[in-house]
Amino acid sequence: MSENTDRFEIAHLARVELFSPKPQETEDFFTRFLGMYVTQREGQSVYLRGYEDPYQWSLKITESDQAGMGHAALRTSSPEALERRVKSLKDGNVDGRWSEDQFGFGKTFEYHSADGHNLSLVWEAEKYVAPEELRSKILSRPSKKPLSGIPVKRIDHLNLMASNVTSVKNEFERHLGFRTTERVVDGDEEIGAWMSSNILGHEVACMRDMTGGRGKLHHVAFYYGTGQHNMDAAEMFRDYDVQIEAGPDVHGITQGQFLYVFEPGGNRIELFGEAGYLHLDPDAQTKTWQMSDIDTGLAIGGAKLPWETYFTYGTPSPLSLDQHIEQFAHFGPGAEPAAVAEAVEETPIEIDHSRAVAGAPA
Repeated sequence: MSENTDRFEIAHLARVELFSPKPQETEDFFTRFLGMYVTQREGQSVYLRGYEDPYQWSLKITESDQAGMGHAALRTSSPEALERRVKSLKDGNVDGRWSEDQFGFGKTFEYHSADGHNLSLVWEAEKYVAPEELRSKILSRPSKKPLSGIPVKRIDHLNLMASNVTSVKNEFERHLGFRTTERVVDGDEEIGAWMSSNILGHEVACMRDMTGGRGKLHHVAFYYGTGQHNMDAAEMFRDYDVQIEAGPDVHGITQGQFLYVFEPGGNRIELFGEAGYLHLDPDAQTKTWQMSDIDTGLAIGGAKLPWETYFTYGTPSPLSLDQHIEQFAHFGPGAEPAAVAEAVEETPIEIDHSRAVAGAPA
């Protein structure tokens, strides 16, 4: 595992903003099915939190013409850690700017990853205080478990898609103090990296976009803590026509229990059952998976994660989800890169001008 003296200066993933062309349906997905609370509405955005999220919000849904990730923010372990991580980024020629315009959070440093994702670092965070009717008798729980759907406890992790996994991974290791717990390689090329700033298997992961795209979101994950909830959620989604991509099953990588679905706006969402392997060993080495072992790495129980979406679909996408599945129906292991390039070239790409693309003009 990569050595870094700056470990633990990033506490955890604090929040993610999702863009959605169907904001009301996306909100309904998170409130009706996943039991998240709405805490604020502002302009074209709505703010939500799980019942064990500590802050005013962990998920922001903003109306947009395309699905995608508006930004993701990591909270540092102290105000001094924030200044040190920003200095490291600037010393590494990573440009950014300070802002203070997000509900419930203070001074924030905004920057772009090596592949173009909108990322932020923040220390100041307003703790959520529940009104009397929502206060839990369980003192470690900021609010009552809601009586809606199968409620998620909190935000869990973020998975990015990138044209170059190694450059994104190196940035997280060098400037943010993350360690790479596991990775997947195909020959000399890194296909995926799972990175952690604490004892969890990962807070942030990065997977290669097989279409060659840059700066996309693969998924945001929310935490259940028990695999039974994944099974119950799968039944719920079947009954209410929510599209399931894969699962429930258990990843070999991280040993986390997964269920992947697509919310109505087009973003992939993971429901995380048990957290999987905890990295208590302070000098453990990075575990490297070969592509020849990818079936076990992806799903111990034998679930098949569809190649036509799992390795090629991220948001923003030039195609709708249904169009993407049709376009990449024949993509799979051993597919010629030219075939992927040809499929992408045949699609009308307008995302360079979309506000759902990292770094795009407002």
